[in-house]
Amino acid sequence: MANFIKPYNDDPFVGHLATPITSSAITRGILQNLPAYRFGLTPLLRGLEIGLAHGYFLMGPFVKLGPLRNSDIALLSGFISTIGLVIILTLGLTIYGISTFRQATPEDFKSQTSLQTRKAWDQFKGGFFLGACGSAAFVFICLSSVPAFIIQ
Repeated sequence: MANFIKPYNDDPFVGHLATPITSSAITRGILQNLPAYRFGLTPLLRGLEIGLAHGYFLMGPFVKLGPLRNSDIALLSGFISTIGLVIILTLGLTIYGISTFRQATPEDFKSQTSLQTRKAWDQFKGGFFLGACGSAAFVFICLSSVPAFIIQ
């Protein structure tokens, strides 16, 4: 019987196991296409794309599972709750950026795609906030305009 699970790159000190799932080309392809790892994106566009996805999927649970789900203002309260959570997440990104990254140096301005500087992290955070709020507003408009979208 073959041993499918072994240390990553045959190094037991890495702390990662190579399995048929984690080391497959399909998994690497999916991960390389995520906005956090895709080449050629500016930090603002990375944050915008990640924020757009989060704004879309955060709205539904608040509308359908929130405490006001059976009231007339379920959609509005879900939207406000989503914006509140996005603000909390953006504050978390702010705290992380302040505590992790140093002040920007002149060589940091040459690299336009790295997230490892304070300036780039601030752009990422701004893109995330704008994208999440924009997509939550878009979902709010769609759900309030077309009543068939809301499943009873």
